[in-house]
Amino acid sequence: MSEPRFTPLRDRHEALGASFTDFGGWMMPVRYTSDLAEHHAVRQAAGLFDISHMAEFEVAGAGAADFLDYALAGRLSALAVGKAKYSLVLADDGGIIDDVIVYRLADERFLVISNAGNRADVAAALAARVTDGASVVDVSDDYALIAVQGPRAEEIVRATPGLDIPELDDLKYYAWVSGSFAAAEVLVARTGYTGEDGFELLIPTGRADDLWDALLVAGEPFGLVPAGLAARDTLRLEAGMPLYGHELSRDMKPAQAGLGRVVVDAKDSFVGKGETDPAADAPVLVGLVAEGRRAGRAGYAVTDAEGRRIGEITSGALSPTLGHPIAMAFVSPEFAAGDRPLFIDVRGTQIPATVTALPFYRRSK
Repeated sequence: MSEPRFTPLRDRHEALGASFTDFGGWMMPVRYTSDLAEHHAVRQAAGLFDISHMAEFEVAGAGAADFLDYALAGRLSALAVGKAKYSLVLADDGGIIDDVIVYRLADERFLVISNAGNRADVAAALAARVTDGASVVDVSDDYALIAVQGPRAEEIVRATPGLDIPELDDLKYYAWVSGSFAAAEVLVARTGYTGEDGFELLIPTGRADDLWDALLVAGEPFGLVPAGLAARDTLRLEAGMPLYGHELSRDMKPAQAGLGRVVVDAKDSFVGKGETDPAADAPVLVGLVAEGRRAGRAGYAVTDAEGRRIGEITSGALSPTLGHPIAMAFVSPEFAAGDRPLFIDVRGTQIPATVTALPFYRRSK
């Protein structure tokens, strides 16, 4: 087994007293102070996340758009320059290799960002599918990725010395613009994984520490705090956002996870075409809410009124924002409508749960 890797911001995390955990082969900060404090900071002010473990692939050439239409589930050729789109890398049998975000940088240039733990699988899939007129280059090690998330994120980005984003006024959700920081080019995307407004800043590796420092200093008056993976996980759960290895997997079809809309079956050809429909009895993803303080966790059984196992929790927590237990779970389709009683087996105690629409939390705009 290879040694875990660290991001370019390792020294900054250690100086801030971060606790680390292995995530996708990377040693990542799981928390700096407390999970709850970091979670609430993002909901009420802002949090600063190091997400430099994510993988980046540059796709270029006259055939780049057509290649991505074939390689991914969506129609990326329809994506306008300056916009971003969520998509899926599917296997031949329609299973999910990874979920990705694609940015159109120019008519013949795209950036594909994938999960860190799936970097090798996505690289292999793209390389195997590449067509004439397109090239794929793994540029992950060239860049760091820093996220500012929360209702005060825009104020913080505007207040950061040296960070110049001329078109920030026009930047919409799931779009990007060019910026600069101390002479280094920065891709500024209005995307994130917390359910809040925010920005993800892609910067050359060598300038990451300076940008991190500048954002922390500028953000302090606004309540910005560094935030780790623990807060990121409860934030994305409240926002109903799937995590690969929990809600998404190689054995899962997109529609089971509520992602059938991502697949454009009207395309003439793409990897997985004709194989994306799940079996009629395949489990489907639902949101669950419960009363009290005892939360279901990943792997806990979901049962019916007779105690029969009809599903399994994929992600669960006592919601810091809502104050009650929430979970995402795969259940037998006949239970997905929410008209039959369900229970979560929490260490032998059957906790009543109710199916609810995702997301659990939606920010005020």
